[in-house]
Parts: sequence; C-alpha cells; structure tokens
Amino acid sequence: MNNDVRELALAVFAANGRLVSAGNELVAHLGLTSAWWQVLAALRYSPMPLPTASIARNMGLTRQAVQRIVDVLAARGLVEFQSNPHHQRAKLVVLTPAGLEAVVEAENVVAPLDQAIADRIGSERLQAANATLNEMIAVITERLDRVEDASASVSHTDEETLS
Repeated sequence: MNNDVRELALAVFAANGRLVSAGNELVAHLGLTSAWWQVLAALRYSPMPLPTASIARNMGLTRQAVQRIVDVLAARGLVEFQSNPHHQRAKLVVLTPAGLEAVVEAENVVAPLDQAIADRIGSERLQAANATLNEMIAVITERLDRVEDASASVSHTDEETLS
C-alpha cells in the first residue's frame, strides 16, 4: 500500500467534506445547496448541453443522484430540458437565465473564500494540485473502466453458457 496515495485520498475526502459544508453555509441564503450549485456550475462550464448521465459521470456521482437534483432544479426553473439529437430519451439539461443568475450569485458569494485560498496557496501550487488530481481521476477512471469491461465480458460469457 502506498501511504502517499492514501494520505492524498484522505485529504481529498476531508477537503470535499469541508467544501460541501462551506458551500451549503455560504449559498443557503440564495436558496441553493452545494449539490445544486455543483450541478449548475457543471452546466455553466460545460462547452455544450449535457444529458444527466454525462453530468453524473463528470462529477463522479450516480446518475440517479444527479437526476433527482436536476428534477428539483427544473421544478425551480433553474434548468430546462431540450431534445437530444443523439438520444431520444436522454434529454439535454440546459441552464435557464435564472439558473445562470443563481450560479453567478453563488460564485460571487464564494469569491472571498476562493481568494483567501489562492492567496495562501498560490497560483502555481493550485495548478499543480489540479494537475495531480486530474491525473488521479484519470488513473481511477481507467482502472474502473477495465473492471467494468471485464465484468460485462464475464457476465456476457455466463449468459452464453446458460443459453
């Protein structure tokens, strides 16, 4: 076992917990939660509209969890659904003007905390941390994809054997 990797993973878990807590506290007065804000931000910074499954995959969450959030955001008028030319049933999720306004307000509220983090850590270290985490995500994704492919292959072989 590599202790450096384990320590980084534990630090990521702790940072995530603090980010979610701080986010909930800072954006509550806007009628948002960290989870809602996360989905709104994922849509804002995506170069194209996304179906729920893609939002979930990008965020490392389950499709079902993101679907529940998207449904709430749609009911509140912050997102809307558009037809998807690539998949009839998987509608695209798009920010409404109210959704864009909400995510911009959330970012403005959190800007002082972002600045304090940037001031203490520095741009170069933040960029290195971002690169490190993106590499970590890539390795985990590659490994999980291999496990899923192997599992699907075994499952398919078992079905053929049973036929």
